[in-house]
Amino acid sequence: MTNSIQTETFQRNVHRAPIARRALHDEVIRRLRDLIVEGELPPGARIPERELCERFGISRTPLREALKVLASEGFVDLHFNRGAVVSRLTLEAVDDMFQVMGALEALAGESACLRASAGDIAAIEGLHGKMLIHYKRHELSEYFRLNQLIHESIIEAAGNPVLKNIYQGLSVRIRRARYMANLSRPRWDQAVAEHEEILEALRARDGKRLSRLLKEHLLHKSDVVKAFLLAGN
Repeated sequence: MTNSIQTETFQRNVHRAPIARRALHDEVIRRLRDLIVEGELPPGARIPERELCERFGISRTPLREALKVLASEGFVDLHFNRGAVVSRLTLEAVDDMFQVMGALEALAGESACLRASAGDIAAIEGLHGKMLIHYKRHELSEYFRLNQLIHESIIEAAGNPVLKNIYQGLSVRIRRARYMANLSRPRWDQAVAEHEEILEALRARDGKRLSRLLKEHLLHKSDVVKAFLLAGN
């Protein structure tokens, strides 16, 4: 009888868990991050809290909780009595982030060539094909989402949980700069060509080549972002 009561109590507590609140919290963070990454909220802009609350259909509490998370990720600066402002990327930050990310992806490329299953490679090929469709349609947001899935899938295929954990922490911070790199059409074209080579090296399980290609791919992105920042954008 006691066990039955304990089970019923546990079930009631499970059903009362704040799942919806957690989902709302994560969704607000995701939407705000996308607005910043895709430039709708540009660097230096104040975060229009009232307007965003109306747009998302939420109160200020979840919005402000989300802004604290984005501040920890480097997307916004919080100012006492002045609200939140979209942070500006610096040349030094871009250099530092891409240098580390290049090393991580280079290591992942070598490991993925050794550890990826045929199914892993087929899945990455499928993502690449879908990405090309959006590239041909000039659909940057959709292209970028699949582009990131490809890089994440290579990290996953490397089979190194420590590498994956470090990558995920940096990936969020570098996302805005990676998106910015594709705003240049010539760079976008070049990036697609580089992805073709990356896929070819992965198919051939040529770890040294894939490692080099991934590192160069990140270096080229870094150069474009720094040029973009130097131009005053």
